[in-house]
Amino acid sequence: MTTTDDRKLKVVGTSPIRHDGVDKVTGRAVYGGDFYLPGMLYGKVLRSPHAHAKIKSIDYSEALKLHGVRAIVTAKDLPPMSDDELKESPEGGIFSLKDVRGNVLAGAKALYRGQSVAAVAADSLAIAEDALELIKVEYEPLPSVLKVRDAMKSGAPILHDDLFTNELGKAADKPSNIASRKQFKQGDVEAAFKKADVIIEREFETASVHQGYIEPHNSTSRWEPDGRLTIWCSTQGSFVVRDQISQLFQMPLAKVRVVPMEIGGGFGGKVPIYLESLTTLLSKQTGRPVKIVMKRDEEFEATGPNNGSRISVKMGATKDGRIIAGETTLTYEAGAFKGSAVGAGMMGIFAPYDIENVLIDGYDVVVNKPKNQAYRAPGATPASFAGETVVDELAEKLGIDPLKFRLMNAAKEGTRRPDGVLNPRIGMEETVVAALESDHYNSPLGGPNRGRGVATGYWGTGGMQSSVNLNVNPDGTVIMVEGSVDIGGSRTVLAMQAAEALGIAAEDIRPMVVDTDAIGYTGVTGGSRTTFATGMAAYEAAQDLKGKLIERTSQMWEVSPEQVDYRDGVLYNKADPALAMTFKELAARLNSSGGPISGTASVSARSKIGSSYTTQLVDLEVDPETGGVKILRVTVIQDAGKAVHRGYAEGQLQGGIVQGLGWALNEEYAYNDDGRMTNPTLLDYRMPLALDLPMIDPIIVEVANPDHPYGVRGIGEPPIVPTAAAVANAIYRATGIRMNKLPMNPPRIMEALSEKSK
Repeated sequence: MTTTDDRKLKVVGTSPIRHDGVDKVTGRAVYGGDFYLPGMLYGKVLRSPHAHAKIKSIDYSEALKLHGVRAIVTAKDLPPMSDDELKESPEGGIFSLKDVRGNVLAGAKALYRGQSVAAVAADSLAIAEDALELIKVEYEPLPSVLKVRDAMKSGAPILHDDLFTNELGKAADKPSNIASRKQFKQGDVEAAFKKADVIIEREFETASVHQGYIEPHNSTSRWEPDGRLTIWCSTQGSFVVRDQISQLFQMPLAKVRVVPMEIGGGFGGKVPIYLESLTTLLSKQTGRPVKIVMKRDEEFEATGPNNGSRISVKMGATKDGRIIAGETTLTYEAGAFKGSAVGAGMMGIFAPYDIENVLIDGYDVVVNKPKNQAYRAPGATPASFAGETVVDELAEKLGIDPLKFRLMNAAKEGTRRPDGVLNPRIGMEETVVAALESDHYNSPLGGPNRGRGVATGYWGTGGMQSSVNLNVNPDGTVIMVEGSVDIGGSRTVLAMQAAEALGIAAEDIRPMVVDTDAIGYTGVTGGSRTTFATGMAAYEAAQDLKGKLIERTSQMWEVSPEQVDYRDGVLYNKADPALAMTFKELAARLNSSGGPISGTASVSARSKIGSSYTTQLVDLEVDPETGGVKILRVTVIQDAGKAVHRGYAEGQLQGGIVQGLGWALNEEYAYNDDGRMTNPTLLDYRMPLALDLPMIDPIIVEVANPDHPYGVRGIGEPPIVPTAAAVANAIYRATGIRMNKLPMNPPRIMEALSEKSK
C-alpha cells in the first residue's frame, strides 16, 4: 500500500470539532451507569476477604428469605466445564476459558482478596447490600504469596494444582506458580560481553498500578424468554464481551448482542469481562434485566491492574559508544491467573536500539493478586524503566551525551528487533534528533537540586480486524457505522479518514458506534490499533463507495466507468471536463437514478505494523529535606506517522505523560502481609492532580508508515513507556542517586539519599 504523505491532504492533519462533543458537554451522552430498563433489578457482589482460601461452603438461604431478593448465584450456576478449554481469540493468541470462568466467580478456592464469590439481584441496592450480609461463607485460609520472587521459590504456596510451567515449549512435571518461561536470543551474548569496554548490570522492581479510569465497571443484562441475551456495558471491545459470554454460557454467538455504552476511560482495563457474566446469570434466573455498577474499592481490588515486576539488566558497550550486548531477565506478576504482559516487555526493552547480541528471558508468574490486565502499552513501562536507566548509565560511564549516545545506537529500517522482526521504515532516529534540537534540551536548567533526564521508548501498532459501513444520505452527508468503541475521539479520526478519501468535509460524516448485531467483527479499542486499523477500514469503505458512485455516474452520463474521474469530491467526465457533478449533487439524485448507495469494508490489518518510537525530556527538582519531587518541564517527541487530528494527537501524548509521571512518583498497589490492599481509594491511591503537573510540550514527528494509506502509526500507548525512566535519570542528575524501584516516592528517595551519605 502506497502512502499519501507526499501529497496535500485537506482533512487529515487538521483539528475539526469532535462529533460527539455536544453530547459530552451537555450530558446527553449515555454511560452505563446512566442506563435504565423497566423492571430492572440491582445487583451486588460478595467478594473474598482472603487472598488465598479454600471455599468449604456457601449458605445463602437466609439471604434468599429477605424481602426483595430475587436471585443469588455462585460458581455452581455457571455451565460446567470438564477441563481447561483453550480458546483462540480473534484478537490473537490463546486464552483459557477455565481461567475466565474462575475469575468471574471463585470455585473451590478464592485466589485473591476481592474475587467474586456470589452475586445478588434485588429490587434495590439497599436490599442487595443487606442480602450480602446474610450470606455465610466458610473459608479455610491458606498461605498467600504476593511477590514474584517468593512465588518462584521451592515450597511456595501453590495457587493452581494443575498449572505446570511451560518452559520454552516443554511442560514441567509438577505444579508450579511459574506459568511459562519465554526467550529471545540473537547473536553470541557471552562473546560480546568479553569485548565490551564498559558493562553495567542492575536490578529493578516495580509495583502494580491501576489504569485510573474515572468511570467504574458496569453492566446491564437482559435475558429474553426466547434465549436471546442483550448486554449494555462499559467496554473497550464489545465483540470480546460477546465472544467470551457466548463461550462461557455455551450459547450461539447469534443469540448474544452487546451494546457498548459511552465509556469513561479504560486504558486497557476494560477489555476483560467481569460484571457481564454476573448480570447475565442473574437475569437468566430472574427473567428481568439486572444492573451492577462497581464501587471504587471494588475497582481496585477486583479488576485488573498492570503487573508488578522484577527485572535484571546487563548491557555492554565499547569505548567508541556502541552497545554490543544486552542481557535481561523479566519476571512479571500475572495475578491469580496466568497471562502477564511479559512478552511485550521482552519485545520492547531493547527495541529502540541496534544491538547485535541479546539474550532475553521472560517469566510469567501467578501470585495472590487480581488477574493482571493491560494498561496503556502493557508491560513496556517497567521494561523501559530498567533498560533506559542502564542505557543512561552506560552513556555517563563513556562520557557521551545521553541523547547522542541513543542516536549512535538507534534502531532504524532494516534493524532486526530482539523478537526477530526486521524493522520496516521507523522514526526512532527522528525523535532523538528532534529532542536534540528542541528548545527544551538547549535551555539551561538552573538552580540547585535540579536534574534533566532523557529516555526513549518503543511500542508497536496493533492490527486485527475492523469493519466500517458508509451510507450516503440524499443531502450529501454520510452515515459511518463502525464497531470501535470511542475512548479518545476515534469517531472523529475515523470520520476524517473517510472524508479525506471521499473529498468531503469531516463534518459531513456522521459516525455511529454500534452494537455487535449491526456491524462486522471489530477488534478492541486498544493496542494502538484503532486509528490505524479501523481507519484503514474507513478508507477502504470509502474506496468501495467511490467505485459505486463512479459506476452510477457513468450510467447517468451514458459513458463507461473508465471515462469518469473522481477528484476532491467531484466527478468529472474525462472526455468533457465541463461535465462535472459534486458529491452532494450526485447524492441528491441517487434515489431517482437507481437507489441508495453504500460502501463497506472489512479488513484484517497485519499485527504490529508501523512501530512507534518516542523520546522524552524531563526537568525536575528534588527537595533534599523531604524527598519530594517537583516536575518542572516535560517535552514528549513522538513519531505519529501522520497525526490525523493534531489536537487529539497532542492530547494523547500529554495524557500518556501524566500517567507515566504518576507511575514514576506515586502510584502503587500497597499490600499488607495478608494480601489486603491498604490504599483502595482515590484519596490513598495517589494519582497526579493538575497542581502536580507542569506544561507538557508535545512535538509530533511524522515518518509515514508505508502500510497505511495516510501513513498512520499508533499514538495512544507509546507516551507512557519511557516516562518513569526519564524521571529516574533526572533524579540521578539532581541527586547523584540511581533509583531502581517504582514508584520513586519521597520515602524511597530519602532512604536512597541516606544510604548515599553514609
